[in-house]
Amino acid sequence: MFTGIVAAVGKIVTRKPLAQGVRLTIAAGNLDLSDVVLGDSIAHNGVCLTVIAKSKSAKTQFKVDVSLETLNCTTGLGASEHNEVNLEKALRLADRLGGHLVSGHVDGLGEVLRFAPIGESHELVIKAPKSLAKYIARKGSICVNGVSLTTNSVSGRKFSINLIPHTIANTTLKYLREGDAVNLEIDLIARYCERLLTA
Repeated sequence: MFTGIVAAVGKIVTRKPLAQGVRLTIAAGNLDLSDVVLGDSIAHNGVCLTVIAKSKSAKTQFKVDVSLETLNCTTGLGASEHNEVNLEKALRLADRLGGHLVSGHVDGLGEVLRFAPIGESHELVIKAPKSLAKYIARKGSICVNGVSLTTNSVSGRKFSINLIPHTIANTTLKYLREGDAVNLEIDLIARYCERLLTA
């Protein structure tokens, strides 16, 4: 479980092809790895991945395996994509919940329709997959590329978000362009409410 509060921006250093996926070496940037052990979960652009190795020579690097299924269902980890990733270690029960409850399981890919400065902030407009649109509510929570955000407005499959300068400076969202795909995870509470109402 995560909060969607990005702790550091890391960089994919190497991508090693596997039979059914890829092994990534990640430079952790400012992410503290001193308490990370093999088997721990770290979110990469909102995708929960398991640490399979820590570099002995470079103590700020670790490795994760990404399955072909994950590569097919997400963005930001494949060979043709940007090398920087939003990183967050798994939530501990004693931690502050600064964002919202995030599982690290991407529900679908959204499409960036607009990303433009408005005053000191930026407006981000995304079109969600039809299957996810019903879970997105005005002033509700959504996770975009691992970042916990609040929606400003919702119209059909489109929703808008106001990104403050701090978010732009400390995440990879600054690199978004019109037409880009983004990882979306809907609010956990919305998912369970829908299940309760339809079961």
